[in-house]
Amino acid sequence: MQLLSVNTGIAREVEIGGRTTRSAIAKTPAPGRVDVRALGLAGDEQADLSVHGGLAQALYAYPSEHFAFWQTVRAQARVTLWDEPLAPGTMGENLTLAGLLESQVWVGDVLRFPQCSLSVSAPRQPCYKFNAAMGFAQAAKLMAQAGYCGFYLAVREPGSIGTGEAFELIPGPREVSIPELFRSQMARHR
Repeated sequence: MQLLSVNTGIAREVEIGGRTTRSAIAKTPAPGRVDVRALGLAGDEQADLSVHGGLAQALYAYPSEHFAFWQTVRAQARVTLWDEPLAPGTMGENLTLAGLLESQVWVGDVLRFPQCSLSVSAPRQPCYKFNAAMGFAQAAKLMAQAGYCGFYLAVREPGSIGTGEAFELIPGPREVSIPELFRSQMARHR
């Protein structure tokens, strides 16, 4: 398993659906090593702390294996702004991962990097800001249907992190998987 990119962004005023809101979903790859603190990455912000941020949701990780799916559905939705492959950070993720899918992750599992450890806490719940970032109105619905949600991480051991690092998955109690919790959360919102 490998960390393909560490991504950060700042909260900005954006217009979505005719209204102005704050969002930090636009993340870009950070150069060099990045400090990992209890509340997230140095240089990264969260705009709506009710859905992302705090101790339990300090970072958001997303599997790069799903990028091809999103590229295809955006092409079908005729999102012509992005003819190029999706870049790291496009999903709003802090960590773009390779080799670890939601189906392999349980709440309480630990991702151990060389200089920090992160604990899996919850799946992401898509919202209207994700629709805007992807460029079409059905993106959140598609994420709910496909289960390609990624997962939030709490900082277990602060330190630093860098693009290209290998990491290992240390199993936790294995009581609730990310897909099970995601399906349960999505069923409550229908």
